Amino acid sequence: MSKFCPSRRRFLVNSLLAGTGVAAFGGLSPLMRLARAEAGSDRYYIFCYFSGAWDVLLSLDPRDPNVFHEGNVGDTLINPAYSLLDDPDHILEPFYASTGAPGQDILVGPYMGDLVQHMDKVAIIRGMSMETLTHEAGRRRFITGKAPSGLLARGSSAATWLASYLGGDDTIPNLSIRVESYNRDLPNYASALKVGSVPDLVRSLEPGPSALGALEERQVDELLARASLCPKAVSSSLWQASESARNSAATMIEQDLAALFDFQAASSEMAALRDHYDIGASGQGALSTPQARAATAVTAITEGISRVVSIQVASGLDTHYDNWTTDNGPIQEAGFNVVSRMIEDLQSRPYGDGSTWLDHTTIIGFSEFSRTALVNANSGRDHSLTNACFLAGGGVRGGQVIGASSDVGMEPTQTDLLSGSSAAAGEVIKPEHVIQALLNQAGISGDPADLRVDPLVALFE
Repeated sequence: MSKFCPSRRRFLVNSLLAGTGVAAFGGLSPLMRLARAEAGSDRYYIFCYFSGAWDVLLSLDPRDPNVFHEGNVGDTLINPAYSLLDDPDHILEPFYASTGAPGQDILVGPYMGDLVQHMDKVAIIRGMSMETLTHEAGRRRFITGKAPSGLLARGSSAATWLASYLGGDDTIPNLSIRVESYNRDLPNYASALKVGSVPDLVRSLEPGPSALGALEERQVDELLARASLCPKAVSSSLWQASESARNSAATMIEQDLAALFDFQAASSEMAALRDHYDIGASGQGALSTPQARAATAVTAITEGISRVVSIQVASGLDTHYDNWTTDNGPIQEAGFNVVSRMIEDLQSRPYGDGSTWLDHTTIIGFSEFSRTALVNANSGRDHSLTNACFLAGGGVRGGQVIGASSDVGMEPTQTDLLSGSSAAAGEVIKPEHVIQALLNQAGISGDPADLRVDPLVALFE
C-alpha cells in the first residue's frame, strides 16, 4: 500500500519515533516516555494465559503433604497426591520461596519453575471464586471480569479497556496472540489485533501482493481518503471505523515493523534474544512457541508498538486422566519459566528515567479455573470452582500472598480487599476485583466497565 497523509497527531508520533531512532531493544525515546508520564498513562500490560485449567496444588496454592494426606482426606477433602506424580527429575513437595524479606517466605508448589527467583516482585492471589466449571465461561470471566451469558462474553476485555484508556497513538495498542479478546462498546482502535503466532503477526505487518502499480495504489488511497470526508461518510460510524483501520494498516506497513520480530535474523541482538528465551535459530515451528510469543510481547511493549499484549504461555492443562501425573506440572513450569524470562528481559532494559521497563509493565498470569483438590478414579483431577492467579512487575506489591483457599476442600474464602488478609467481614475475591484494581491503577476512575465491585487494593503499592 502506498503512503498516505496521516493525522497531525499520528504524524507527531511517527516523527518522534523516526527522529529519535527506536533502537533494536531500546524502546521509546525519553521524550515519548516523558510525555506519557506527564499524562499519567505511563503503564504497559502483559496478560499471560495458562490454557486448560492449572492445578494450583502443584504451583500457586500447595499444601504440606505431612498435614494433608490420604490418611485424613475424609476430613480435609484435600489430597495433594505428590507421591503419584511421575517425574523422577523433580523434588515433588512444596517449599518456601524467598521474597527477600525476613520471615515472609512463601510456600509454593514443586512446579513454580524459575519464577521463584522473582518472588519479591510477585503477588499471588489464592481462594478466588470463578463460579463456573466450563472452560469457555471461566476463560471469558477472567478476561472480561463478567460472568458470560451462557458461553457468550458480556463485556469488553480488561486488555481492551486498558488499551482504550491508554490511547490509540501506538501502532497496535492491543495485541493478542492465541488469547480471546472482546470489544463491546469501546473505540475501534482499542480492539485487539488477534494473531495465532509470530509468523502470523509478521505477515500482518508486511505488504501483501498487489496487482496495481504504485500510481494506481496512490490514486485508490486518495480516493478512499476523500470519500471518507464526505457528509455521508462522516455520519457513518462504520465508514469511519473502516477508514481508521485502513490508515492503521498502512501505518504498520510503512514503519517496517516486521523486522523487529525477525527473531531468526543473524544479528547479534537477535542471537542474544534467542538465547535468553530459548528460541530456535531456524524453522517456522520455533516461532510458534510460548517462548517466541513472550519475546514478541516484550518487543512490542518496549519498541513502542503496543501498550497491552496478551499471550498464551501454556496449553494442555486439561488433565482429567493419568496424564495429570506427567503433564500438568511440567506444562505449568514451562509457562512460569517463560514469564520469568520476560521479567528478566524487562528488568534489564533501562527505561530512561532511572527505572526499568519492568517498573512500568504489569504482568498478569491466569487460567480459567483450577483443578479439584481430590484425585478422581482415573488418577487425574477435574474442574474446580476455586482458582488462583498472580501478578508481577509495575506497581505490584510483590512478595505477598493475598487471600486463601480453605483447609477443607480448598473452597474460596473471604478477604479484606485493602490488606489482602483473610477476614470474615471481607469479600470472596473474583476476577472482577483484580480487573477493577488494574483499571484503577492505570488511572481509570469510577466503574466504567460496570464490574460492580471494589478494587483489590492490596495488589498495588
